Amino acid sequence: MNEISTKGKLILGLQHVLAMFGATVLVPFLTGLNPSVALLCAGIGTLIFHFCTKKIVPVFLGSSFAFIGAISLVLKEEGIASVKGGIISAGLIYVIMSYLVKIYGIEKIKSFFPPIIVGPIIVVIGLRLSPTAISMSGYSNGHFDIKSFIVALVVVISMVFFSSVGKSFFRLIPILISVTIGYIISIFMGLVDFTPILQANWIGFSNDAITSITTLPKFSLTSVLAIAPIALVVFIEHIGDITTNGAVVGKDFFKNPGISRTLLGDGLATIAAGFLGGPANTTYGENTGVLAVTKVYDPFILRIAACYAIILSFIGKFGVILQTIPSPVMGGISVILFGMIASIGMRTLIESKLDFSLSRNLLISSLILVLGIGIDNIVIWKTVSLSGLAIAAIVGIILNKIFPDVD
Repeated sequence: MNEISTKGKLILGLQHVLAMFGATVLVPFLTGLNPSVALLCAGIGTLIFHFCTKKIVPVFLGSSFAFIGAISLVLKEEGIASVKGGIISAGLIYVIMSYLVKIYGIEKIKSFFPPIIVGPIIVVIGLRLSPTAISMSGYSNGHFDIKSFIVALVVVISMVFFSSVGKSFFRLIPILISVTIGYIISIFMGLVDFTPILQANWIGFSNDAITSITTLPKFSLTSVLAIAPIALVVFIEHIGDITTNGAVVGKDFFKNPGISRTLLGDGLATIAAGFLGGPANTTYGENTGVLAVTKVYDPFILRIAACYAIILSFIGKFGVILQTIPSPVMGGISVILFGMIASIGMRTLIESKLDFSLSRNLLISSLILVLGIGIDNIVIWKTVSLSGLAIAAIVGIILNKIFPDVD
């Protein structure tokens, strides 16, 4: 592929912003935190991550869904100061874990994640997100909302078309084009409410955002015990996300820059978010999906997206415009992106040439798929829960070590 111009990179960066925006601002909406601060933390966190990982891993960091329950509870009972203390503590756990990984070496860690584990886990990551994509597209109780279905269908068709138009530049920005088309159609169908745009300020944070940023953190026992241990659970998901990203790009990020550095990047980004009053940061599968669609893996484009996020956090009206993008539009995009992730997992299994005539491989992969997709979350202690993905990964890792590896 020819060298992409600066203008092209700026447009591709905007596409990554669109991919991460919905999920990043959804977490603060669900927990009671400020969306503008979350957007600011996502941008700063991404730049911190790239600095820690030698600027070679094309990853975007956004708000983590794993912390929603704990943050909501602590915010309600103890306020934003205690939430900040808990999130900072979670970031410190990431940092400690990155140090342990560095001590014991990458090969020791990689031995726990052979293709028979990695492939099914990547499939699970994509398929676990698929109900969300279909729901956003207007599906509920066995029926589709006609307007939502039409919008989502047009977006999907647009994505397919513009992703396959030869060597045209349009092939690099199918998401941006599809979102624009979907938004225009949504306006004509009456699915866009312009009231929030008219009421929003052009520049600056709201009073709630300023309060969130300036409040000093409080390290109460309750907040630390409720929020910090979740980092131990998210560790496995981080491994899966970095593995998926490496599979898409075609590079082994376990070796260079090393999983210890990616964990450190996540940890320092989460600590920064904690001091500012945003949710904990995590690597985003949505942006990995964008990489898979565009096949443009330049990490600099992700840093452009991070700068966009920081700038947009200060521009009230523009942020609200993105928030008015109807759910069916993002649902259509998500159908493609989440499916791409699952397909990459299947590609990993095919390229590794695993022999599925062996009972060992069938048992490990089947348990990972069923547990990972079938289980939502299991509460293991108060507000600390274990996701189906984490459970599936743990079971797969244990079985891989117990069962003999017969060639």
